[in-house]
Amino acid sequence: MTLENTRIVLASRPAGEPVADNYRIEKEPVPKLKNGQVLIKVIYLSLDPYMRGRMSKEKSYADPVPIGGVITGETAGVVIKSKSLRFTKGEYVCCPSGWQSYFIAEENDLMVYPVDPARVPLSTYLGVCGMPGRTAYFGLLREGKPSAGETIVVSAASGAVGSVVGQIARMERLRVVGVAGGPEKCDWVRNELGFDECIDYKAGHLDDALAKACPNGIDIYFESVGGALAEAVAKQLNPGARVPICGYISSYNARKVSETRTPFHIFGELENPPWHQFFLVFNYISEYAEANLKLTEWVAEGKIKYRETIVEGLENAPEYFNWLFRGKNFGKLIVQVAEDPA
Repeated sequence: MTLENTRIVLASRPAGEPVADNYRIEKEPVPKLKNGQVLIKVIYLSLDPYMRGRMSKEKSYADPVPIGGVITGETAGVVIKSKSLRFTKGEYVCCPSGWQSYFIAEENDLMVYPVDPARVPLSTYLGVCGMPGRTAYFGLLREGKPSAGETIVVSAASGAVGSVVGQIARMERLRVVGVAGGPEKCDWVRNELGFDECIDYKAGHLDDALAKACPNGIDIYFESVGGALAEAVAKQLNPGARVPICGYISSYNARKVSETRTPFHIFGELENPPWHQFFLVFNYISEYAEANLKLTEWVAEGKIKYRETIVEGLENAPEYFNWLFRGKNFGKLIVQVAEDPA
C-alpha cells in the first residue's frame, strides 16, 4: 500500500502575524526509497519562534522558505523503512523534516541522529534535550561565560530555552532572575525551577522590579525577547556585562523587522555597550554530543525540570504556531503528528 504524506507549505509570505491563507495543506504519495535513504514517520513536530523568520523574504542567517516549500521544523519520529547501513527499522530519530507527516532522509545527513526514548520521553528531544536545550547550554556556558556569584536575568524564563538557561545558571551558582508572563508562570519558575526571583512583565514597572530583584546590577542578560524588557535591562547592566542573543520575538511579526528597534540598537547605543552578540546553536554542531549527553543526564536524574504543551494534529500547526507570540503555551510547544507505534 502506498503511504500518503501530508505536508504544510508556505502559500504566501505573512505581513505581521501569520494567517491561514499563508499556508496550504498538500497530500502526495510517499516515493520509493533509494539506496542510502530511510523513511521516517513523524511523531512529534517542534514549533519554535525562529520559523517566523524563515517565512519572511528579508535577509537573515538562513535562506527563507520558498513559496510552495515545506515549512521548516525539527521533528522526532521512527524509522519505518531503511535502505541504509546507518539506521535500522524501528529506530527513533530526530530530523529536520519540517511540517509534514513523513520524511525521506539521506543516511549521511548529520541533522538526522538517533535518540533513546527509553531514557527520557521522545518529546523531550525536541525541547529540553534538543535544540532549545542546546541553545541554552551553549548560549550560557560558551557565550555568556558565567562566574559564580554573578547575577543573570533570563527572558522568557518559563519557555523552552529560558527555563533551561536558568537551571544551568543555578548549577553554576549564579543569582538567577527570570522574567515571564503571568503569576502562574512566575510561580512555576520560582518554586519549581528554583530561580531566585521571577518578574511578571505583564504587571508593568519593569525598571523598579528589576532594580529590586537585582540589587547588585546585572552581569548577564540572556536575550530572546527584545522590546521593553531589553530597554529596562540595559539601564542596569554592570561594566563587563554579557548579552548572548538567541532571538527577539517581540519583533518577529513586525511588517519590516529591519525597521524595528532591536537589541542591537538598544545595547549598541549605550555609552558603554556590553558585549552583545547574536549566536546560532548550529555554530556548535561539533559539540552537540557533549550537550546532548549532559542534558539527557540532567533530565533523567531530575536535575533539570521541564514543562511541555503538547497539542494534536499536523493540520492545526498554523493555529498553534501563533500561540508562541501570544504567550499561550506553557513551556515547549509540540504538535503530536501521529501515535507512537511502540
